[in-house]
Amino acid sequence: MNLQNLKESARSLVTLGPARKDHWIGLRTAVGVFAPLIFLLLVDRLDLMVFVVFGAFTGVYGRVDGYWNRLRMQTRSGLLFFIVIGLALLASTYWIDHDNPELKAWQIVGATTLVAGICSVVTGFLRLRPGGSLFHIFAFAAIASIAKPAPFGEAMFAAAATILLALFIGASGALGQWSSLWKRTPVPPLSDNVRKAIWWEGLFYVLTAGVAGALANIVGSQVEAGHNYWAMVAAVVPLAGHTTALRVRRGVHRVLGTLVGMLLIAVLILINPAMWILVAFIGLFQFLAEMLVMRNYFLAQVFITPLALVGTTLITGLSTAVMYDRVVETIIGSAVGILGVLFGSWFGNQMRRRLGITEKDGK
Repeated sequence: MNLQNLKESARSLVTLGPARKDHWIGLRTAVGVFAPLIFLLLVDRLDLMVFVVFGAFTGVYGRVDGYWNRLRMQTRSGLLFFIVIGLALLASTYWIDHDNPELKAWQIVGATTLVAGICSVVTGFLRLRPGGSLFHIFAFAAIASIAKPAPFGEAMFAAAATILLALFIGASGALGQWSSLWKRTPVPPLSDNVRKAIWWEGLFYVLTAGVAGALANIVGSQVEAGHNYWAMVAAVVPLAGHTTALRVRRGVHRVLGTLVGMLLIAVLILINPAMWILVAFIGLFQFLAEMLVMRNYFLAQVFITPLALVGTTLITGLSTAVMYDRVVETIIGSAVGILGVLFGSWFGNQMRRRLGITEKDGK
């Protein structure tokens, strides 16, 4: 890497892309997670908070013009999250051996790898944005890892209510604008090449998430790091992007953003705020993450890191051990993801050469 490339890489850490009304989706997602969390805090049902957090991810799928188009996309994403949450609960209750940590770690990796591939394909054919299965990997593995989850019916009700709230918030802007609500944007059919690409992408999600999870189990046990699914989540981050360079950059930004985000976690541990203040921080971090994620992934990751850690440790509490796990697993996963992107680029070039397709033809 020459000096010019180093300068461009350093500049990318602080350069913001064009704004696309990011403050509105930031506000919608922040309210969508804060309101149900504060309600659960008031009724003393902290055991349901994790299901609310993942149900609220439905609001992330709102970066589309037109209220009907947004409602359609968020309804599809909400149904998918509802299914993933339900399967994770069933896996935790009837399949995962929580009394055997080593077996449990491999069960989580195996099941989550399947979820990574299946949800990647489903999001592709449903045309959900953001694409891929990052959020579904996170939701399934985190819930399946809970040794004693809340009762199935209550947990699913909490998730469903949060999903419906996200749908309502997403469509609330149409109040008083009913004529615009029903305007639909025609969606052209998927081409054969796009369909094939969706299946190939699903395969890469399986391979990348699976390898990262396996390495997290093997290496993580040697360095006493838990939360193997954080490595799986980090591994699929570089798979999003239009070019190999952008994908590698996302992987690097994931690591650097995580390290900086640890400073925010350290501050929260130091001040040890009340639970309702932590819930308020979740809403704030969600707002800032959505404000920045499409404009600068490094800066967004600075807030995604404490958001993920606080959101999944509200009951158990933040600790330096959790910080250590996050850093180690993120480095493992990002390294696997970056290597996977480079391998995929090489493999694609080899296939094009064998088929006699030039770069110009590919375009």
